[in-house]
Order: sequence, then structure tokens, then C-alpha cells
Amino acid sequence: MNHRRFTVVRLGLALAVALAVVFGFRIVQARAQSNQATEDNSGGKTSGSGTAVHYSTDFPLAAPGGQNSDAIDKALPGAVNQGPLNAETWQRGPADAPPPNAKIWNPVMIKMMNGEKVTGGTLFSSDSPETYCAMANAGYDFIWVEMQHDPRGWEQVARMFAACPHAKAVPGVRVADADEREIQHALDIGALVVIVPTVRSAQQGIQARDWAFFPPLGDRSLGGGQAFTPAFWGNVPGGYRATINQNLVLIEMIETLPALMQAKQIAAIPGVTAIFAAAGDLANRSGYRAGSPDFERLINIVHDAAISGHKRLCGPISWVNRPDFTCFQAGSELSAITRGVADELGPLKDTQGKPEVGPYAEKK
Repeated sequence: MNHRRFTVVRLGLALAVALAVVFGFRIVQARAQSNQATEDNSGGKTSGSGTAVHYSTDFPLAAPGGQNSDAIDKALPGAVNQGPLNAETWQRGPADAPPPNAKIWNPVMIKMMNGEKVTGGTLFSSDSPETYCAMANAGYDFIWVEMQHDPRGWEQVARMFAACPHAKAVPGVRVADADEREIQHALDIGALVVIVPTVRSAQQGIQARDWAFFPPLGDRSLGGGQAFTPAFWGNVPGGYRATINQNLVLIEMIETLPALMQAKQIAAIPGVTAIFAAAGDLANRSGYRAGSPDFERLINIVHDAAISGHKRLCGPISWVNRPDFTCFQAGSELSAITRGVADELGPLKDTQGKPEVGPYAEKK
């Protein structure tokens, strides 16, 4: 009898624990969902952009319950856009328009607009916030975090940006492709410079522009992220959403022969700040090395396109004195460490002792 009672008690306790776990998980899940950013800026919570929690219960313009409002064909009283809905003729409203005479707050854009030379230090392989911040405070204008050829993830880049969002150099990313997900991730975590590689056509260049900029210039989705927070750009004059289109630096790389055929059209795309003559891949794809007449012709085609489109012209740091080039990709963190040590040690560099035996002995 005692054994049966003990068994029943044990089963009851087990059931109680299981229910507690299930309900506890649902409560935590509900809280997590309530803390996520939403796209409702009138009656819901938009924690990603810092909006206070408020829920409206009055919807005077809502469609009547259970009835077809015919909104696809009929405008509401007082609406600017009348008649059937037409995406091509839609008159955009003033919400999120930049303030009159809004000033540029991105230092890289200021230098680009003034025609000054801009440098980007390449963070190629490190995912260390300390290394990123050291690079970002070393003297470059922006940091070119490599996401095309490195396997690091976006969470790692977000942590690096968050470690020193207002360092001397602004955060920048070379994404893997002219892809909405790639560009959206870069911008939502705080990038102010976006480099898009291997733009093969004007159509692809327009795609990259569309994912990078909010309407009306582009078609970027409003989803929140650390870029919108006060720790990053949430407190800039005029607000991040209203002013980022004027402050974002978009660089499109030309590195294929088909892209060269449309270089002028790519450079003419509104929103593109600069085009980049990709020396390495133009050599890779053309079969000619830098300095040869065929290679130099290709670079001059990119040059002419930038001049024609009144855009800035970018290239490797070794071209800092090449005519009309004002935007440069500098070396990686590994080369920066090597150069820095050489500068610091001078003649003492590589003067290690030379034992006769052991792993440091001279190899014969």
C-alpha cells in the first residue's frame, strides 16, 4: 500500500514538474516574442527602434468587421492617392523625409563629397572586437570588414561593431553579393559603408542600390537592428531612418569584362557613391597583369565611367597617386601588424638569437 502511494506521489510530482516546464517555456517564449521588433508603428511595440510600448484600441479608418471594404479600388476620405491602387503612380507621403537642410553626419561621406582621399583598412580574418577596435582607431576613414572571402558570421561582425561604434573609422562591410539578405544584415548592424563586389551589370547595380537604401531611393526593409539604437546612430540629427539615405556610402566593384561593357551605366545609378576598379580580379579575368597595355585599358574604362557619372573612383592603396583615384582599400590587420612592428623595432626587427640546437636552430 505504501509502495503504491509512493508511486502515485512520484507520478504526481513528475506531472507537476512537466506542466511547470511547459508553462514556463510558454511564458518565456511569449515574453521573447513581445520584445521582438515589429513593423507596427501605430499600435504595437517596436523595441528594435526604441519605441515605447503602446496599444491602440480605436481604429476609426479600419475596414468594417466581416465586410469587404473594396480598398484596392476606393480611397478613404481625405486620402492623397485617389482611385484604384497603382504602385507606379503612388504619391509618397512626407513620413520619414529628411529635415530641411539636414547636415551630413557620416565622416566618410563628407570626404567623398569634398573629393578628398578616403582610406579603408581591411579586417580580413579576425573576429576579435579588440582587433577590430585597434584597426578602427588606427587612422583609417572606414573599416572594410571582409564578408566575401571570409567565413565569419554576421553575429561576430555585430559584436565587433558594438565594441566601438564611434571609433575614428566608421564601420564598413564588403558583402558577398548584391543580395538583399547580405546588404540588410550589414546595414542593420550599423555599417555606414557598403562595398558590393562583382557587379556584372547595371541591373545588378540597381539591385544592390535598392537593397541598400530606404524608399523612395531604394527598397530597403525597415526591420530594426543595432544601427537604430542610441549606441549607434539612433540619436543622429534628424534620426537614422530619415537621414541614412544621405549618409550611406555605397561602393560598387567592377571586376569582369561584361561589367566593363556597362561601366558607365553602373556609375550613373543614383545612390552609388563610387565605383571600384578591382585590380586583382580584372587581372584574374582578363589574363593580363598590371602595367600591361591590355590591363591598363580596362582600368581606364572604369576611370572614364566614374568621370562620366560624376562618381568617386576607388582602387588599391598602391594607386594613391594615380590620377582621379580618391578612394582606397588599404592592407589587412595582418599586414598592419607586420608594418607596425617594423616601424616600432627598426633595426632590431628579426634579430632573434640563433641557438645551435632545438626547434629554433638554423635548418641545414
